Amino acid sequence: MEGGNHGGQGYPYPPQQYQYPYQYQYLPPSQPQPSSAPAPAPASAYLAPSPSFPVYSPAPPPQQQQYTHHSGPLQPYPPPAHTLHAYPPPPPSTYGYDPYPSAYPSYPSPSPSISPSSSFHQHPAAMPPESPAPSAPSTPSYPIADVLANMRLSDRLDYPPAGVPVPSPNVLPPSKSFSGGGSSHGGGGMQMVPYGSAGAGSQHGSVRPSLKVVLLHGSLDIWVHDARNLPNKDMFSKRVGDLLGPRITGAVGSKMSSASMTSDPYVTILVSYATIARTYVVPNNENPVWTQNFIVPVGHETADVQFVVKDNDVFGAQLIGTVAIPAERLLSGDRIDGVYDLLEPNGKPCAQGAVLRLSIQYIPVAHLTMYHHGVIAGPDSPGVPNTYFPLRRGNKVTLYQDAHVPDGCLPDIWLDHGIRYQHGQCWHDIYNAICQAQKLIYIVGWSVFHTIHLVRDGTQNTWSLGDLLKDKSRQGVRVLLLVWDDPTSRSILGIKTDGFMGTRDEETRRFFKHSSVQVLLCPRSAGKRHSWVKQQETGTIFTHHQKTVIIDADAGNYRRKIIAFVGGLDLCGGRYDTPRHPLFRTLQTFHKEDYYNPNFAPVDARGPREPWHDLHSKIDGPAAYDVLQNFQERWLKASKRHGIKKLAKSYDDALLSIERIPDIISINDAMDNDQESWHVQVFRSIDSNSAKGFPKDPREATRKNLICGKNVLIDMSIHTAYINAIRGAQHFIYIENQYFIGSSFNWDSNKDIGANNLIPIEIALKIANKIKANERFSAYIVIPMWPEGNPTGAPTQRILYWQNKTMQMMYETIYRALKEAGLDDVYEPQDYLNFFCLGNREVADSPSTPHTTNTPQVRRLFFSILANYAEDSHITVVLRGD
Repeated sequence: MEGGNHGGQGYPYPPQQYQYPYQYQYLPPSQPQPSSAPAPAPASAYLAPSPSFPVYSPAPPPQQQQYTHHSGPLQPYPPPAHTLHAYPPPPPSTYGYDPYPSAYPSYPSPSPSISPSSSFHQHPAAMPPESPAPSAPSTPSYPIADVLANMRLSDRLDYPPAGVPVPSPNVLPPSKSFSGGGSSHGGGGMQMVPYGSAGAGSQHGSVRPSLKVVLLHGSLDIWVHDARNLPNKDMFSKRVGDLLGPRITGAVGSKMSSASMTSDPYVTILVSYATIARTYVVPNNENPVWTQNFIVPVGHETADVQFVVKDNDVFGAQLIGTVAIPAERLLSGDRIDGVYDLLEPNGKPCAQGAVLRLSIQYIPVAHLTMYHHGVIAGPDSPGVPNTYFPLRRGNKVTLYQDAHVPDGCLPDIWLDHGIRYQHGQCWHDIYNAICQAQKLIYIVGWSVFHTIHLVRDGTQNTWSLGDLLKDKSRQGVRVLLLVWDDPTSRSILGIKTDGFMGTRDEETRRFFKHSSVQVLLCPRSAGKRHSWVKQQETGTIFTHHQKTVIIDADAGNYRRKIIAFVGGLDLCGGRYDTPRHPLFRTLQTFHKEDYYNPNFAPVDARGPREPWHDLHSKIDGPAAYDVLQNFQERWLKASKRHGIKKLAKSYDDALLSIERIPDIISINDAMDNDQESWHVQVFRSIDSNSAKGFPKDPREATRKNLICGKNVLIDMSIHTAYINAIRGAQHFIYIENQYFIGSSFNWDSNKDIGANNLIPIEIALKIANKIKANERFSAYIVIPMWPEGNPTGAPTQRILYWQNKTMQMMYETIYRALKEAGLDDVYEPQDYLNFFCLGNREVADSPSTPHTTNTPQVRRLFFSILANYAEDSHITVVLRGD
């Protein structure tokens, strides 16, 4: 195997004419020069170690396999012997308070009448005010840099124009009451002082001093209570509705046909360039009441936290007003309560008496016991809090590496009590489970091929997947397939198109058409409340990525139980592989009818095939019923017919009601009390446009730990689980993923593309804080050399560009921490964080065979890698969603 580290000065991506010009700026030469390093972070950017925690001499960086190919000037591990000494004491804390108190205080809810159950709220889309100019490269411009600078992953906010300073809020004293409704809303007994004084000649405080940019790393506990005296932003829509008439306006939307038309306000909360929370929309109300609580994880360098009130209009959202809270004021950890004027971009009130009442409190990550001691393990583990599905105890779990592991392929692993670990054989087990099913077989996939053979090692004569499912259906087993509907794949009036993604969804549907196997092709949908443009964008760009197989199995005593296979392996072409990952040797055997390589053109059966590395799992226990619930929610949503589809075949009655089948044990009876049983918690990424059964009441949705988006509810438990695991990691993090893009709000440019997940910055800050605490920590991230597809195509190059920005941001964060600790001449960021690309090289079986013109000479190729996460105390195989 060969490894290539991506953390150096550039990508070794072919072809050569696209040499990457964006060089990392953190790497110092052997004799550091001040001009070669980035400017140090603000003094408050990182936390100092706790005096209550012992400082220990760190172990040297762990031994690593020697890789033969590096893209950066890495020195081999371990570092020279003279560097293997204890870190010097870090500088004293620059915070105004002890960041590591001996006792961690609790933070009571500001509203006892509201359920304390609340969720992490982080919306995946970024909607920033402006796009800063990218830093100028020192080498010739990248071919698509100009295009990338204007590309986005999400819609832009309706926000004050670039260059207009966000006004500071005029804070009403607690004694001031709202001028409407007859109710008095105080400030929680706390006198608020405006941070932006009105400048000379400015009545409304539109001129404010420059704010200090600080690091907020922890959580924000936010309450958005209510607003009063909002302006009516719908006068234009009302006039248009009057001109068009009730018949046309009724067809466009109920809002335009409403007799009492006024603003439909909602609040978006922004930190830096990222939207971190959003309230629900209150229709036709100038005095809306939300009473919504958000507990939001943050890792942002920002000057303020902004509350942007908007009107959700049929023609697009309109800005009503903004409140900005200085981030520096939050560092004390005190709760800030107040009633604030809503100001326009020019600093003037948006309307007379227009105010927003809110509460906000910053909880530093240093106050979390988990951050210093790790997550709670053992039988008392509470699992990841604030997620849709709870932790389930008493499960049996089988982990799989790749689709198949031949006997003797991997080294023996010995467990406690002299037990040898049995490597699972994923597709073997799926095939046997399908054969033994008696009640139901539910399959979810990005792609499902009816032609594939799950068992190929010659141990038994097996059927293809399609023939096997047809046979089980004839036996009376309910067989349902939920497959992503590729919008570019169509079969209309005999005209067939395969589609750009090659999922063969239409071919699978046609194969099962005249059988009792039900195939439901499920497109990505933005929801009927979104604009037509948004619906087309979502259906074209985004996919469904869950991969599950749910089957009933023998539970003993003539009873049945639910088991589930979950992970990253689709039941389609190109996925069958072993840990040896052959390139050519199996083209006439295991992969004779399953050649797959979309990365090179022209492609033919002479190879090389694309190696496919992924993980999967089998869950036998209560958590399998949560996977079943996920399928039921998705099936019911996808089978709901709209418009002309109401004339088509109905699928909504296809699901079995397992509670009415006495043979199938319930979730409460599925628990295994064996001491070797696993705690399992199901995480996913999905929204109410793809799952049925989410609460209609936003407050009830909050209690179920769902996140409010604009006209949508979102289950972001995968993101929540990742953040929880990273913050609890104490020694190492290991991640495999197909892409690695995120935390764009902390990039040096292109901050507004919308890749706002916290995972990259959380890893970088974890390492930075370990450096400050004199503790050793390592993060290993494995990704493909480039995402699947044409490496020179614009989409792939765009992803590589964004991945480079993510890596650069992480390495610069770590370098700043090393420099602040005085260790930049001893260690490199790559002593803590490394990116790898797995590859394989295969020697020809017959060296004497003459080479033809098209015979591969190098006989090596990188892997396609999907998702996996591990750290000190967790293994995460995620139920990926949208």
